Amino acid sequence: MTLQEPLPAVDPDSPPGPVPLMGCPYKANPYPLYERMRAAGPVHPVLFPSGVQAWLVTGYDAAHAALNDERLGKNHARGNDRWRARASIMPEPQHSRLQVHLLHQDPPIHTRMRRFVTDAFTPRRIEQLRPRFQELADALVDDLPEAGPADLVAGFAARFPFQVLAEVIGLPGELAARFDRDWGKVVQPVGPTDPGRPMYEARLDGLQDYIAEVVAHRREHGGDDLLSRLVAARDRGELSWEELDSMIFQLLVAGQEPVTNQITTALIALFRHPGQLARLRDTPALMPRAVEELLRHDSAFELTTWRFFDQDSDLHGTEIPAGDSVIVSLCAANRDPRRFEDPDRLDLDRSPNPHLAFGHGIHFCPGAALARAELQVALGTLLARLPGLRLAVGDEDIEWIPSVLGRGTSHLPVGYDRRLRPTAAG
Repeated sequence: MTLQEPLPAVDPDSPPGPVPLMGCPYKANPYPLYERMRAAGPVHPVLFPSGVQAWLVTGYDAAHAALNDERLGKNHARGNDRWRARASIMPEPQHSRLQVHLLHQDPPIHTRMRRFVTDAFTPRRIEQLRPRFQELADALVDDLPEAGPADLVAGFAARFPFQVLAEVIGLPGELAARFDRDWGKVVQPVGPTDPGRPMYEARLDGLQDYIAEVVAHRREHGGDDLLSRLVAARDRGELSWEELDSMIFQLLVAGQEPVTNQITTALIALFRHPGQLARLRDTPALMPRAVEELLRHDSAFELTTWRFFDQDSDLHGTEIPAGDSVIVSLCAANRDPRRFEDPDRLDLDRSPNPHLAFGHGIHFCPGAALARAELQVALGTLLARLPGLRLAVGDEDIEWIPSVLGRGTSHLPVGYDRRLRPTAAG
């Protein structure tokens, strides 16, 4: 599908066929397609760029139920032969030692592994660290040009979440400085015959070597931090090597790239609604509620990772074969008019706002409190210190990343009038 091609139709009266989730129009604005899919029913066969076919859940009630459905497991061993035939070109390193993280586990293994990370991300601890987050944000804004233009991805959004993450998990500064953001691209699909496959494998090898270095460093210079506790758990036999490496992989990649993308989607939403942007800039106390609405309005977690039934099962009236992949569209659920009044409108006063941007159930994002704090600090700092902040390209020129599961942009050219000094309160 090219930029000029229309979004695919979803006809409730036509024989079911996979709806392609790919192409420039879809990535730029998937919401018209999701609207048609919701209207036609809660579950649809879909096709991904890798050639993998799956079942997509689109409505809020259906999504909420699926996220809490104990019949649906996440371990890839549940996948059937049709799914496995394409597993080598899935958007995650299926055949590396990095695949057994929390997103791919079911109880009781998931329960055992998750307990190692929850204490590091409690709301109380995150609030204690907020002044440090503010220092990091202000330092990055200090490095921006005194007046626009600037690329807020390269200058801020791609750097701030990783700096925060390093503080939270105990990644030493010298190792944090050597992390290559390109390693995060191992979660993007590259098939075995794709010309980019050698680069993909090189990134994967580089990331695995980096994780091994992190483990060795924390074993030698351990402290009271999350990485050190994970390494100690491995040394006590409470985690396997694969589990340790996978959890560090999940922290390094899933712990930063979605926040980078969410900063960009939030800013784009505000640029499209300048009145709301001005209101938020002038009323900082509105920020916590505004962040919840920005998460609902355009979530960086567009789709969940795979789930599988271990036997043929009914899912909201659709028969799903055992081992077929089931995916929940969080973005489609968050725009369901049966749950949210006028769902396409950005309403910073929306309350209550039970969005599903962080999922639900046992796989609810353990870093949700951290992500919320990061977004509040990031947006508050940018709006306060860059008066006149605005998009410097046409809306149609925004380059949306070709990620299968997420939303965001690789570049965000902006203009602003000047760069102000930080206030005493940040």
